Amino acid sequence: GLLKVGTPQPWPTSKRNLNYVREAGVRQFISTYNRVKDLKGDDLVWGDEIEYGIFVLDDENKKVRLSLRAKEIMDNLNANEGIHSHEAEGCNWVPEYGAWMVEATPARPYTGYSTDLLRVERNMRLRRKRILAELKEGEIAPTVAVFPLLGAMEDDGSVPPTPLGGPVTESEYIGDGIINPHPRFGALSANIRKRRGEKVNIRVPLFHDTHTPEYANLPGFAQMFNVRPAIHMDAMAFGMGCCCLQITFQATDVEESRFLFDQLAVMAPIMMALTASTPVLKGRLADTDCRWGIISEGVDDRTPAERGREGGPDPPGDPEMAGKGRRRLYKSRYDSISTYLYQGASTEDSHMKNRILNMYNDIPVPIDEDKYRDLREAGIDPLLSQHIAHIFVRDPLVIFDGAVEEVDDETQTEHFESIQSTNWQTVRWKPPPPRSGPNDPHIGWRTEFRSMEIQLTDFENAAFTTFTTLLTRVILTFDLNLYIPLSRVDANMQRAHGRNAAVKGKFFFHGVSAKRRVAPNASGGPEENSYEEMTMAEIMTGKGDYFPGLIPLVYAYLDHIQCDSVTMERMTKYLDFIEKRATGQLVTPATWVRSFIRNHEDYKFDSVVSDSIAYDLLVACKEIGEGQRAAPELLG
Repeated sequence: GLLKVGTPQPWPTSKRNLNYVREAGVRQFISTYNRVKDLKGDDLVWGDEIEYGIFVLDDENKKVRLSLRAKEIMDNLNANEGIHSHEAEGCNWVPEYGAWMVEATPARPYTGYSTDLLRVERNMRLRRKRILAELKEGEIAPTVAVFPLLGAMEDDGSVPPTPLGGPVTESEYIGDGIINPHPRFGALSANIRKRRGEKVNIRVPLFHDTHTPEYANLPGFAQMFNVRPAIHMDAMAFGMGCCCLQITFQATDVEESRFLFDQLAVMAPIMMALTASTPVLKGRLADTDCRWGIISEGVDDRTPAERGREGGPDPPGDPEMAGKGRRRLYKSRYDSISTYLYQGASTEDSHMKNRILNMYNDIPVPIDEDKYRDLREAGIDPLLSQHIAHIFVRDPLVIFDGAVEEVDDETQTEHFESIQSTNWQTVRWKPPPPRSGPNDPHIGWRTEFRSMEIQLTDFENAAFTTFTTLLTRVILTFDLNLYIPLSRVDANMQRAHGRNAAVKGKFFFHGVSAKRRVAPNASGGPEENSYEEMTMAEIMTGKGDYFPGLIPLVYAYLDHIQCDSVTMERMTKYLDFIEKRATGQLVTPATWVRSFIRNHEDYKFDSVVSDSIAYDLLVACKEIGEGQRAAPELLG
């Protein structure tokens, strides 16, 4: 997100500036687009982001708590990076939402050379080594998706302890003190609640175990209508306190970045299911395996009218808010994409393009009509205008004092970024930022892949990072077409949350690897709507004689570029691992964690994760991540 030094305006003041910021944001996008739209020939550079949670062990009482030292640790790490900046490999450390969280990226991006694929795991190991070196005795930093007891302890569960609630979250379960002290994060949390008109309402189905008390005395109507007991959470921290794995790719030009956006959006639920890591929340076992829906509900700032609440007279609306706060918005601002971006090859006529777009863009896309008109009048094509007008149905959540009309729309993009960076979709399309000085590095058109869950080991994280990167090369080199209707992508997102979806689930997928230059789905062609339901094993390893599978396609690409033997050996290990997970020979972290909990001697089969279970779980995760404990069912 947009991290800057300054004082966020309180919500009543911000509201008076919402319209200005939205309008200025579109002007800034138009100015940027016109400046950089003809950029071509950029090389592939890419990088990953890993988020770490820092915890404190109480060995005597077998308890684990949040360590709120993340800023201190991050500052020390960055100071040390400065001292070692001459070295070939380094790390960059940035704040994350929680005061116990740190995000790390490679200091120097990876390039398009195949040998750079070997840098990924090395750099991840370096990041782990460096953060571990900054920890005090009793602190640990395993790469886990969530703190299993967040919101489930008698106090705030942190060291030092902070009181529950507070003016930012007004939470029953967590305290404002666990939010990162950077002013943006507290302002985001408070303004989401204030714009919504109430606290966020996160509900995740509770896992039904043998003695789960909530299932023991379900009333008849609940059973009849399949109303299930849920884990309730009421603050942004429950979602944004989750850790994940993200990758950003620089494209050669704007069209390639848009095509990658579309193709990766189809892959987002597939890769989320394959990396599932989040089966426990607020001290309870969930009946889901992934974090995405939790974050989606945790930052949902839509008013009741925007969420489609029925009954009662139409609300008068608030003229200061986008759409007066009553335009129907079908998704949270943290959700899957709602419109494809790629226009198709220039040889296609406009009638064919529209036909393709209508076939695949088959879900509602709320847009700001005025912004759409402004974008079209500025010469932006219809699809891209729709995308920008769609993300601008949201209000900016954080506006800083002295940075409203003072921002230059011709040379700065702060207002565009304030809305762009708080539209948290499965894939994010990123225009080149303005260069503030002649020594600033050149940054091109980028596509960010955001759906994957964090893994326990650097090996796993590197495997999924390199696989996704190689898949982008397969898509571009072999002109792979993965298009399916967005309604099916959304269905896949729902399915991907399911317990053990990587093995038990089926996903809609394009059964014919057709070439996009002919158009994603040419009229009357043999592949008209040629998607079908496939298992993860079929998607990854192939189905019948018509779909080769993504892993064989990656091998074909590595052969095509005559990959060197050392890199090929490492990629083979990664691809073998991914194939075994896709076929169920190895389990996801979510399945491993669920099994660890249910086999713990203190577990009472009541879906409750006690202090001692959480303690042993995080110690085990730490030991696996640091190579001190074998986990053959997870890693082989």
